[in-house]
Amino acid sequence: MSTEYPSPLSQPLSLPCGATLKNRIAKSAMSDSLGDGAGNPTNDQITLYARWARGGLALSIIGEVQGTPHFAEKPGNLILNSHSDQEKLERLARAGGTDGAHLWLQLGHAGAMADASISTPKGPSALDLPGLTCGALSSDEIYALPSEFARTANLAKQLGFGGVELHAAHGFLLNQFLSPLFNKRADAYGGSLHNRMRLLLEVIGAVRKAVGPKYPIGIKLNATDQLDGGFAEDESLEVIAALDKSAIDLIDISGGTYFPGAASSSDRSGSGPYFMDFAVRARTKTNVPLMVTGGFKTLAQAESAIAEGNVDVVGLARALVVDPELPSFWLSGQRGEPQFPRFKNPPEGGATAWYTMQITQNAKGETALAADELEEAIAAYESRDEARRLVWNSKLS
Repeated sequence: MSTEYPSPLSQPLSLPCGATLKNRIAKSAMSDSLGDGAGNPTNDQITLYARWARGGLALSIIGEVQGTPHFAEKPGNLILNSHSDQEKLERLARAGGTDGAHLWLQLGHAGAMADASISTPKGPSALDLPGLTCGALSSDEIYALPSEFARTANLAKQLGFGGVELHAAHGFLLNQFLSPLFNKRADAYGGSLHNRMRLLLEVIGAVRKAVGPKYPIGIKLNATDQLDGGFAEDESLEVIAALDKSAIDLIDISGGTYFPGAASSSDRSGSGPYFMDFAVRARTKTNVPLMVTGGFKTLAQAESAIAEGNVDVVGLARALVVDPELPSFWLSGQRGEPQFPRFKNPPEGGATAWYTMQITQNAKGETALAADELEEAIAAYESRDEARRLVWNSKLS
């Protein structure tokens, strides 16, 4: 544990748009699955983001907020459009802004990864793989996407959210366009990396035009898909160089995908942050503030990342699930590391289910789950998704 305080994590950060984060700790986007099944926030979700804000962090990001109900990742996702419950969304924005924190919405489109039971998955190209089948987006559907993201971002601004993050990681749509493994298009959106990043840059331009120059726009970008033939580090660095010339305020570096059977960064083993070496390379390509998400398990790791100048923001996910008030303790040097559960041979997706249900425990203020409650957590997670799929299809199909 560091003994030099104030901590380097306590330094404010000014973003290119002029907004300021009060310190260097962020809650990374996670699919908290706390929507009501019809795309609206629940009271539990509002309570949860107020709790995280009071815990001392500078920034929270809500994962996978959809502009339409047509390509959702989960039936617990939020939907932000003219049919949304704006009063509840405004309450959520206020709650997440407690104590000067920022609450950003991660604008998502699951594309080929959309939940087939509540949508018709479509990606850059048609795929027929074990566990994954999807159609191809038409040219007209692609042309409409920048405006769709822009409308969603502008509504987020109107409702009081502190910023937005564009999701171009983890195998979701904008990442699918970047990946040569999943983008086989022969038009202006496929082939060369220049073409594969075209949609991403068009989305950024449309969103910036919609929200104006002073509203924060972040992007979550894979360092690598961790798939043979997929989006890899050298290409990611070229995208970062292009982002340096765009209107982005924060580049959130992550990696891995949620394609069936593929490795996800959150299930990696290891004792340290996952993408610090890549962040060192990325720093040579851009002056945009960098955030690294994944693998920060100790205060010393987080402080070192900031003190050495390799990153500007430390992104925590599972650490803030097991210890929601961790930032306040780290900022005052009172706690070195959170205590993570150790699972015995968890099935694919099992750890994610446990953490998702622990998020619900945090929201309700209830007793923490034990690691040996993994099977019960998986059953509860699956049961809740099934119930919300019924709601989704009855109200949104």
